[in-house]
Amino acid sequence: MTIVGLIGKIGAGKTTVSDLLRHHGAVVIDADALTHDALKDEGVRGQIQARFGTSVFTGNEIDRSCLAECVFGNQPEQKNALKDLEAIVHPRVRSGLEERLRAIAQREAGLGAGKTVVVLDVPLLVQAGLHNRCDRLIWLECEDSVRHQRLALRGLSAEQVAAREEAWIQGFPDDSSFLQAVSTVDTSGDIAYTKNEIEKLWEKLTHGSS
Repeated sequence: MTIVGLIGKIGAGKTTVSDLLRHHGAVVIDADALTHDALKDEGVRGQIQARFGTSVFTGNEIDRSCLAECVFGNQPEQKNALKDLEAIVHPRVRSGLEERLRAIAQREAGLGAGKTVVVLDVPLLVQAGLHNRCDRLIWLECEDSVRHQRLALRGLSAEQVAAREEAWIQGFPDDSSFLQAVSTVDTSGDIAYTKNEIEKLWEKLTHGSS
């Protein structure tokens, strides 16, 4: 099993790249899906209610948009709230991720042949320390203007984008020496260009070239 981690700011194309790698045969572990599962857990919901109150709930369900407003922003209370939310959710997400990895490893051992390429689609991969879990790291390089245009099409305001980028930057470790060993994929172009980039990346992943 080869574990590949994608690194990139919001709007850099992590989901697109993950989908393209899945098309080539990779197994993608989507942290957003794991987060959805975690937020359905009664224990997690209880901790979130204790920390954030009932205002972030619609009925019995967590309102993710409302919760995002509480934790993304430049205010000290928002930054502290984000840390508290991560302390509640991240352990459950990581547990789910490790469970998926164990299942893939067991299946691979049972087949007795080949190596599975597993892609971790995790928005804050490095910030969560999951880059240390990867065999290969891929940096998605995308021009800010392109990212912002994509995010505007997704309905995010400039303020929402700025808040999420601030959280991404603040959580990045001071020691980024590991980036010297990270491969780069340009995701600024159109889908045809990205497909070509991913074809070249897949060749490297499956044939062991650097």
